[in-house]
Amino acid sequence: MQALRPKPKPFYAKLHNQVIMAIVAAIIVGGVWPDIAVKVKPLGDGFIKLIGMMIAPIVFCIIVSGISGMGSAGRVARLGVKTMVYFYVVSALALLLGLIAANLIPTGAGLNIDPRSIDTSSIAGYVTAAKDQGVVAFLLSIIPVTMIDAFAKGAILQVVLVAALFGLALIHLGERASFVKDLVDQLTRVVFAIVEMIIALSPVGAFGAMAFTVGRFGLHSLLPLLKLILVFYGACLAFVLIVLVPIARHVGFSLANSAATSSMRS
Repeated sequence: MQALRPKPKPFYAKLHNQVIMAIVAAIIVGGVWPDIAVKVKPLGDGFIKLIGMMIAPIVFCIIVSGISGMGSAGRVARLGVKTMVYFYVVSALALLLGLIAANLIPTGAGLNIDPRSIDTSSIAGYVTAAKDQGVVAFLLSIIPVTMIDAFAKGAILQVVLVAALFGLALIHLGERASFVKDLVDQLTRVVFAIVEMIIALSPVGAFGAMAFTVGRFGLHSLLPLLKLILVFYGACLAFVLIVLVPIARHVGFSLANSAATSSMRS
């Protein structure tokens, strides 16, 4: 007997369709009732904060599970060096493609936003730190005051350091720490379950962000935003074709098969 295939979800039940419908509704609200649209901005901000609060737990769980599953500190070191080289090279290529796309197609043209009206207080601290911080200070800043402090501040590099040390400690202890390793694996499942619940709220976040944008800057701001989206997806497609496809072929991985499998599951 053939396995029964799950019944496909109706149009309105698919998450990406819900996001599209929420964006359309937000454009209507922003164009007709701009005063009300501006007030729903906390919906978008709240969604972004929910996503942000899960970054540190996700990074910690993935790194600890990955390192502890290797079983050898030497293997972790070799793979870590290769990973860092890959990360920096591919990130540099991604930045290069992004700079080329942004300079060839100025997506911000047409918004006519006065830079003096933008609140830059949230990034002022980062700008000051970037000017004053040297190499030694930067390296020392990766070490948290306490292990909990890294999660409290949401400092990802500090979380990475704590997770790496935690994973190496699990390798060193071996079977004596099998309970902790299993606990981290279960915690990873819980964290991703929370992420799924947050992602389900993405239509609400998209509605709040788009309604505020249209209500604050007007319908004419949609054209530059659409232009930005097209440039973004174009740059991503170029990155996939120029960088990721050759890398995938080199390691024997098929992006086409992976995409087809993902589409069948959705």
